[in-house]
Amino acid sequence: MQHPAVPELAHTHTHPIHWLATATAVAGVVALSSVVQPGSATAAQPAAGTEARSAPAAVAPPATTDVHFPLNCGPQKVRVQKQATGDLDGDGRPETVAVVRCDAPMGTPPDGVYILTRAADTGRARIVATLVDPEDRLNVTDFTVRAGAVTATLLGYSSADVPSCCPDLRTQAKWHWKGGAFVRSTPADAHSV
Repeated sequence: MQHPAVPELAHTHTHPIHWLATATAVAGVVALSSVVQPGSATAAQPAAGTEARSAPAAVAPPATTDVHFPLNCGPQKVRVQKQATGDLDGDGRPETVAVVRCDAPMGTPPDGVYILTRAADTGRARIVATLVDPEDRLNVTDFTVRAGAVTATLLGYSSADVPSCCPDLRTQAKWHWKGGAFVRSTPADAHSV
């Protein structure tokens, strides 16, 4: 099979003058765009008898930095293990859920799970609920915030004789906002071990 012969075209080889011409054209477009500005915009007014509703401004979820978590860690620091955000109470503003523990060099210290919101007066993050208290000696895995609910797997101990390395209880938990408080339930698809 023969291929048709294609003559070499002079414009297919670049030379420094081609790059100079391209750079000059780009500079001209940038300079022109800074001089030419669009006209002012006007908004359509709502028809008589109707109210215009604006979308709520996006609010950043509360950060865990500078929050004093109620853990007694002695000389160790408090460590945020996991965190997730979502609108848990349906007010249009996100809350942050933090899984927190003491940053111990050995062992597995218990976790605490706290819900943070922004204070209305200062905008600073503050704790508004404790879902898991570290005094309950639980560890949290499979932690998620989805569809206005917090779900987690809780690892615990059947007695004080069980070593802290080896939790022997596993429970599924789900919390959702109901009647002004976070209510704990067991997810429908939960299986105990």
